Amino acid sequence: MSITNKPVRKAIFPVAGMGTRFLPATKANPKEMLPVVDKPLIQYAAEEAVKAGIEVLIFVNGRSKRAIPDHFDKAYELETELEARGKHNQLELVRNILPPKVSAVYIRQPEALGLGDAVYRAHAVIDDEPFAVILADDLIDSGSDGALKQLVDVYSHERCSVLGVEKVPMSEIHRYGVVAGRQSNEQLWEVEGILEKPKREDAPSDVGVVGRYVLTPAIFDFIKETRKGAGGEIQLTDAIAALLSKERVVAHELQGVRYDCGDKLGYLKATVQYALKHPELSEDFHAYLKDCFAQPETR
Repeated sequence: MSITNKPVRKAIFPVAGMGTRFLPATKANPKEMLPVVDKPLIQYAAEEAVKAGIEVLIFVNGRSKRAIPDHFDKAYELETELEARGKHNQLELVRNILPPKVSAVYIRQPEALGLGDAVYRAHAVIDDEPFAVILADDLIDSGSDGALKQLVDVYSHERCSVLGVEKVPMSEIHRYGVVAGRQSNEQLWEVEGILEKPKREDAPSDVGVVGRYVLTPAIFDFIKETRKGAGGEIQLTDAIAALLSKERVVAHELQGVRYDCGDKLGYLKATVQYALKHPELSEDFHAYLKDCFAQPETR
């Protein structure tokens, strides 16, 4: 089977970042384990991948992040205790964090050398297959199928690398990898260039990459040759820019609401919105917020 005919079965989760914007909460706890209501960010990301048909989850981890593999591992003592107490609902939640058909692989990133380096460390597991990259910081509320499924569907039709993008305010453009290209339909761009964290006056557009990718394995050759760029890191964006010399790349505008949970305000917005939709909490939480706004001086 040729590379272009292979399905997207594997996803890389770069989770080795230090989470400095959330210190001291992230001093001993990975930022990806911060909960939004009752699930950590990394579990939302893993569930999104499973919905998209991913069968192998590859976590590129740092040495201080044991909590992530522990979260996805079996917890014999906890399960035994829950079973003994008859707490069957909680037992099912713990046992079914990942479906049985899905496997997890953990790879160490010894140094924080950037997203490009993190992705490259998984190349031996990816081999010659197309693959996804998910940044758990970007929590995307995109309905029952999830955001990654949109990119996988585009890949199945276009058979080239696909970048998840959205229109971003120009005042924030310096925080994104920014796409240059021509729009081929309402949601799809033919990528002609991409620039990492440009100044406002240098930005080629207002279309920013937002933490979801489907890439062909050819990207590894270009990451290998990429020198340190913005922030002194090996930027995946720079490797994608080089990939354009060999392969076509498209960008798909993701449908859904994105919360930047690497930012405190974005994280708080996600927590409020997900709580308002939670089946056990929505009614009471809505009443609480209504009361807060009705009587702010008493709070």
